[in-house]
Formats: sequence, C-alpha cells, structure tokens
Amino acid sequence: MKISAITIQARDKNRVNVSVDGKYRFSLDVFQLSDLGIKMGKEYTEAEIVALEEESQFGKLYTRSLEYCLMRPHSQKELRDYLYRKTRDTPTKTGGIRKGVSIQLTERVFDRLELKGYISDEKFASFWIENRNLRKGSSKRKLSAELSAKGVDRQISDKYLLETERDDTTELQKIIAKKRLRYTDNQKFMSYLARQGFSYDDIKSALNNSDPED
Repeated sequence: MKISAITIQARDKNRVNVSVDGKYRFSLDVFQLSDLGIKMGKEYTEAEIVALEEESQFGKLYTRSLEYCLMRPHSQKELRDYLYRKTRDTPTKTGGIRKGVSIQLTERVFDRLELKGYISDEKFASFWIENRNLRKGSSKRKLSAELSAKGVDRQISDKYLLETERDDTTELQKIIAKKRLRYTDNQKFMSYLARQGFSYDDIKSALNNSDPED
C-alpha cells in the first residue's frame, strides 16, 4: 500500500489529508506528518496504515482536549470526564453514528497533557479559589465543597484556601450587600447565608454591622 497524495486541508492549513492507493484514508497535523516520516510514494502494510489512522485520531483528540484545557484551568476529574464523553458513540447530522474513541487513546491524551503541564489540580485549585464568585462572594467552606466535587484532593484545596487573601468576613459582606433587600425575614436570610457555608456567629456579626443605626 502506497501513499498516493498528501494535501493541505482547505479549512485548516495545519492539517493534511493523506490518501493511500488513490483513496483518502486519514488526516494528520503537520507536526505528526513530520514526526511520523510520511512521504509521497512510501509504502506501508495494512496494519501500519491502521496504526497511522490511530495516530490521526490521537492528534484530533489531543488538539480538541488542549483547546478545552486552554479555555480555563481544569481539574483532572473535569478532563477525565471530558475525555470519557469522547468514548461514547454519537449521532451525526446525517443520521449515522460516529464511533467513540478508545479508552486507551483518551489515557494517552490525558498523560500527554499532564506531562506538558496543561492539567494540574494545584493550578486549578488556585485558579478556582482566586476567581470563583469574586464579586458575588463565596465562603471558604463552599469553595472547598466545590473543589471536592471536581475531584481535587482535600489537602490541595486546604493548602490554597489557607494561602488565599480572601476571608469569610469580606465574602459575607459581599453577599449581604447583594441579597439583603430580597429578604424581609431576617431568619430566612440567616438560613440562606448558612447554606452558603458561613457560620452562624459570622452571620450574626455581619448582619449586626450591616443594619443601619436607629
């Protein structure tokens, strides 16, 4: 089996279509093309072509996963969940079925992203704590629960919660300023604030300080 054509894609100049014996078989990014040493006229066995098709799948999934990681920092669990969805078969617009990728392929993509530093629970925890509800306010208890739900180890979240300059007193004041007019019943407002992860002592103190003097 011989490589009969290598053409640059019209929509993505960083990818090429590779034809074997006159028929399209797979696409690769230009870096893969170089790394794999694919050239016009080079001959391969069917097993070798299948292996190159797997490299094509890897390149596509890696690129999409990298874009996902660059949108904002993500936890390892978020990335694993994202990659798991790629293993599931999905319907196409034409009524067909697009086969999901193999679990082995997703593990390879995850390992590459982790190796290159694009995925880190520590970086994610730091980002989440310093940016989550910055204007609206969030208690440290709520931030800790959110990080736990995203698979971050408690030791990691505790470390960054201890280091942050955000404190519950200031965060509580943000929420009170934003929500105070919605609650005419003080007890219901206190219950709402408690559900946000603040202690009753902090809530009572903050409400007393926020009430206008008679």
